[in-house]
Amino acid sequence: MDHLREIRDEYVATTARPWPEPGQWTYADYARLPDDNWKYEVIEGVLYMTPSPNTKHQRIIFRLLLHLGQFVLQHKTGELLPAPYDVILPDDLGTPVQPDILFVRQDRRHIVGAKNTQGVPDLMIEVLSPSNWEDDRKVKFDVYARAGVPEYWIVDPLAETVEVFVLQEDAYTLLGRFTQDDTVQSQVFDGLTLPAGEVFAP
Repeated sequence: MDHLREIRDEYVATTARPWPEPGQWTYADYARLPDDNWKYEVIEGVLYMTPSPNTKHQRIIFRLLLHLGQFVLQHKTGELLPAPYDVILPDDLGTPVQPDILFVRQDRRHIVGAKNTQGVPDLMIEVLSPSNWEDDRKVKFDVYARAGVPEYWIVDPLAETVEVFVLQEDAYTLLGRFTQDDTVQSQVFDGLTLPAGEVFAP
């Protein structure tokens, strides 16, 4: 984490055109960033940078998209979108954030625009990476709850677990921590049958 912050600070300091101080970043500042191999997010005015994910990370996302996408299409429940994709959360909480996967219910698809989603998705999924696991478990965990995201999944490739959190009285409660032999449960995807072991298959 400290190494990533050093890279971010060095980049900001050496760029010719001045950049905002931490806590002052906006979507307009984000839009000026280069199109490179870094994933950029702005959370409560602070710039976060993440390097390109590894192969296992992407395999997990692919399998999640296959299972969830089939469910969404079959039941016509809404819109499922993967990163890289911008989500603009209210009250400048995220300008933007880029969850690995997001879902918006059919009756709320009006918040999904041509370039980004402006509003609160019904589900956010983050797959942990060694470089930024703390952001997903602490920073985004807090921000997603404050934004009112009803359900948040944290997928851990090392532990091979899927943790499903649901929002209750403005705070997340663990619905379940699902391992290889479990079936992932979800309040957003009612009736979903997702064997956790298939998510982590080699």
